[in-house]
Amino acid sequence: MSKIAGFAFGALWLVLLSGCTDTAESDSADDGAEAATPIAALEIQPRDLSRELRLSARVEPMARVRLAARADGVVEAVHVEEGDRVEQGETLVELDVSEERAELARAEAHAEEAQLEYARSSELRDEGISSRASYERARAALRSAESEQALWQARVDYGALAAGRDGVITERMVEPGEAVAARDALLELVDITTLVLRPGVSELDVRDLVVGQDVPIRLDAFPDADYVAEIRRIFPAASPDSQQVTVEIALPAEAADNGVRPGNLARIRMTVDERPNALAVPAAAIGEDDDARYVYVVVDEQLERRTVETGVTRGPWTEITEGLEEGEIVLATNPIDMREGQRVRIVGWRG
Repeated sequence: MSKIAGFAFGALWLVLLSGCTDTAESDSADDGAEAATPIAALEIQPRDLSRELRLSARVEPMARVRLAARADGVVEAVHVEEGDRVEQGETLVELDVSEERAELARAEAHAEEAQLEYARSSELRDEGISSRASYERARAALRSAESEQALWQARVDYGALAAGRDGVITERMVEPGEAVAARDALLELVDITTLVLRPGVSELDVRDLVVGQDVPIRLDAFPDADYVAEIRRIFPAASPDSQQVTVEIALPAEAADNGVRPGNLARIRMTVDERPNALAVPAAAIGEDDDARYVYVVVDEQLERRTVETGVTRGPWTEITEGLEEGEIVLATNPIDMREGQRVRIVGWRG
C-alpha cells in the first residue's frame, strides 16, 4: 500500500469512529428524558344522565261495570245495544213482573184499608170510646200492611235494570224472552269519560314515580296527537309473578272527545331520576384502590391522581359527584397502568 492510500484509509476510519461516538452520545441523552405517553383524554362537561322509561299499555276505562239481574224472571224488553251512551238512572232492561204488580196492587189495598182502620181507631181513642189496646192493634196492622206494600214495590222495581252511572254499553248478553236468574250478568257498562292506562312498572323504576306526575303519551291510532297524561295512583304492591307494580295513568278529558277508545295502544316515554347537568367520565376511566375510586387529571402534561365520589352509571358514563370540576381534562381510558406524575401527550379526545 502506498503512503497516500494509507493516509486516506486512516482519515476515513477517523470519520466513521467520530460518527459512532456522536450517535452513542445522542442515544444516551434521549434515555435521560422520559418519553411522553400518548393518551385519549376527556374535557369534563355537564351532560344529561337522566333515565328514560319506555312502556306500552292498552287504554282502559277507569270504571267497568257488569250489570246483573236483581231478580229471577223473563226478559220483557232490552232498550239498549252495544255502543249506546246511557245516563245514570236510565232504564236499560225490563223483566216481566206481572205477578209482582198484582201482588203490589193487593198490598196497596190492604194498606189503604189498614190506614182507614187506624184513623177510625185513633178518633175513638181520642173520644174515650175505644181502648188503648184496640188503638195499638190498629197501628200495628197499618205498619204490617205498609211493610207488605213496600216489599212488593221493591220486587216490582227489581224488574227494571237501570244504569248506575253515565257510560257506554260495551256488551249485551241478553235478549227479550230469555229467562234469567238473580245476579246473572245482562249488560256491561263502561265509563269512557275517564280513560286510563295501567302499565306494569319495574320495582326499580316505580320508586322514581309520584302521584300527580305528568306523563307524555302517544297513541298508535292517533300518531299526530300527543297527550300529557297524569299518574293517578300507584298500586301498593308488586305482582309476585312479574315483580312489577301497576301504575294507573289518567288520560286528559279531551282524549275521549277526540275519539280515543278503550283498546287503543298507547306508548309511554317519560324521564325518571332526572340528572340534566351531571359531570361524568367513562366508567372505564375510574380506578379502584383500597375502597377508594380515582381518576387521573391531566395537569401541565402530567397525570395527577384525584380521588372522586361517584353516582349513577348510565350506559358508558358514570356520574362524578365530588372530586372534579367542569372544564378539567381527565384520562379517558383505563388508569391501571398509569402513575402519578407520568408525562403524557393527548392524541385523541372522547365524549
